[in-house]
Amino acid sequence: MRRRWWFLLLILGPVVGFWVHAHLSFPSDQTPEGAYLRVVIAVNKGDPASFFSYTETEAQHACYTIRDYRRKSVEQIRASYPEPEKGRALAMYQAFADAPDGSDVFALYAKQKGWLDRLRRDLSGIGRVDVQGDRASVQTVRGTRYPFRRRDNGIWGLTLFTASLTAEAERAARDATLVEQAAGDYDRARTVKNP
Repeated sequence: MRRRWWFLLLILGPVVGFWVHAHLSFPSDQTPEGAYLRVVIAVNKGDPASFFSYTETEAQHACYTIRDYRRKSVEQIRASYPEPEKGRALAMYQAFADAPDGSDVFALYAKQKGWLDRLRRDLSGIGRVDVQGDRASVQTVRGTRYPFRRRDNGIWGLTLFTASLTAEAERAARDATLVEQAAGDYDRARTVKNP
């Protein structure tokens, strides 16, 4: 019986030690290195939603804005658009409207725009980190630079996708206005046709 315990300790001891060392030595996400490494892990897993929290605040807000405008558009399309326009319009907006969270919107764009493939090609080990105030740049050993910005909660967020997501949020707002106008036109036409 005693031999079994010693045998288990011999096997489990190094495993537990490695696990403790890895968790204690992994950099905090309140450092650019820690945020970058968490993005790398998520990309290697093929899960863009899991690194959504390591994007900057403006990008996160844009994802929620996109979802909210797309939901509003889908509701108006369902209520007012005739077929086949209804089917075509719903196909464009439905996935974003159904997204439960901003991270799901981010994941949809990451797949649609090929962001994961791009990151897989470029991500490598950290060569150096330059920090200037609330901005940082992580340079990989391959020479690629990834820009980060410190968020209000202290976590560093990757700024790589912010411009694209902000533009998509503005587009979603414009589209919502057009959908609302078209829905009003369809409703008026239906009223005139069936007084």
